[in-house]
Amino acid sequence: MPDPADKPASLHDRVQQEMRAYPTNVTFHDLIRKNKRQSVLLIGGMLLLVTALGSALGAVAVAYGGGGGDLTVFLPSVILGGIAALVVGSIATIWSWFSGSKTILRMMGAIEMNQDADPELFNVVDEMRIAAGLPMPKVYLINDTALNAFATGRDPEHGVVAVTRGLRDKLNRDQLQAVIAHEMSHIRHYDIRFSLLMATLVGLIVFACDAAFRMAFYARLGGRRSSRSSNNGGGAAIIIVIVIAIILAILAPILARFIQMAYSRQREYLADAGAVELTRNPEALASALAAIAGDEEPLVEAANRGTAHMFIANPLKKARAAHQNMNSRFASHPPMDKRIARILALAR
Repeated sequence: MPDPADKPASLHDRVQQEMRAYPTNVTFHDLIRKNKRQSVLLIGGMLLLVTALGSALGAVAVAYGGGGGDLTVFLPSVILGGIAALVVGSIATIWSWFSGSKTILRMMGAIEMNQDADPELFNVVDEMRIAAGLPMPKVYLINDTALNAFATGRDPEHGVVAVTRGLRDKLNRDQLQAVIAHEMSHIRHYDIRFSLLMATLVGLIVFACDAAFRMAFYARLGGRRSSRSSNNGGGAAIIIVIVIAIILAILAPILARFIQMAYSRQREYLADAGAVELTRNPEALASALAAIAGDEEPLVEAANRGTAHMFIANPLKKARAAHQNMNSRFASHPPMDKRIARILALAR
């Protein structure tokens, strides 16, 4: 007969246990300062990855062309590769800046709403944008039974709040207000801009790594031919460059994913704290998150791995089941018990 002590702890029990770990002097502004410092490091890390991959591609291109081991050939290619990567990254970032949010809304099948269609929802959004001191964002509805929401746009003047039909139908007004306040905090903190740019850079890194693998494969064949006709040690240099490029191509997507998820987790904590500041009602957000965590149909059909980090809770059913109750480094969201514990700790 199983021991009752072995029964998994409930969400409430886990929250109470987590709350004991937080000191009573933790404030919202403490979290903001810490998150800003970490955000600078995260973005810097992404830029370093993009530059390093560009340099690796430049070196592999020389190897593919049979450039040998002459540093006068390799060094300019490494520098030019890094510069080219930054240029391509800048172009992709500009595209994301102007068109990224529209693309995401189309992918989600989100429909823009007007005030006549749902006066209560618009009143809640208007209340929270006034509390945050922001312009009125556009409001979109995703026709999905899951309880979820996200914000997007490049700045507060172009902000968008999108909610699922399930969230609109199943939460009470206080809970809905808390969720909207969370999304307005993302807009207020410019998380929406970082979210678009990070998603673009991660996609660029994955594409560059795929290109590096393909070029390294053909460079290896070229290196074999070159080594047969060269006696200056160029073949050995080519092999070393190819090995380094392959290692970088393997590690870069993992590091990029790690950086993106670390960013997303910290921003979720900060948006939760921001929602408490706007509503002055931490219990409403805690109960809303508990309801979202207990959703029996958490899957948002139109969501994918590239957009999962934007939602208030992971919209992918398998990923959510795997990371809901564990503090995984590669999870897009913190565990719900930790989020609720922080919210209630701020209210003490």
